[in-house]
Amino acid sequence: MSIFTNHMDIALDEARAAGQRGEVPVGAVILSRDGQVIAQAGNETRAQNDPIAHAEILAIRAACSALGRERLQGFDLYVTLEPCAMCAAAIAAARIGRVYYGASDPKSGGVAQGARVFDHAQSHHKPEVYDGISAKECENLLKDFFAAKR
Repeated sequence: MSIFTNHMDIALDEARAAGQRGEVPVGAVILSRDGQVIAQAGNETRAQNDPIAHAEILAIRAACSALGRERLQGFDLYVTLEPCAMCAAAIAAARIGRVYYGASDPKSGGVAQGARVFDHAQSHHKPEVYDGISAKECENLLKDFFAAKR
């Protein structure tokens, strides 16, 4: 029996760093089932002038590159915000085993809200999903970021 360990603190560090760069503060980390960090990233859409440079996409790309493979079966993804539909599709394509996210995203979420990508017959893979991990801290980070922009 394995014991659950919360790795959201790593994703939160990435989110904070993204926010300090002026990016929407979202962070992600990919781990092997034994808890080894394979890749981590924060949003870089502005820095890269790339609308798909979301934390999840960047972490998936880095993990696949580091491992020399296109699939991440058996790996876990922690992300501070519910993945959007684009990121959920990438998670399914990468065959990530488990997704842990912090804050729900009623406006743009694609897992429990909106598109619910993993529930579609067209989704090639449905990971285990756990929500609400460090949710308040993740929500506050986003709220503070956008409050400062107003």
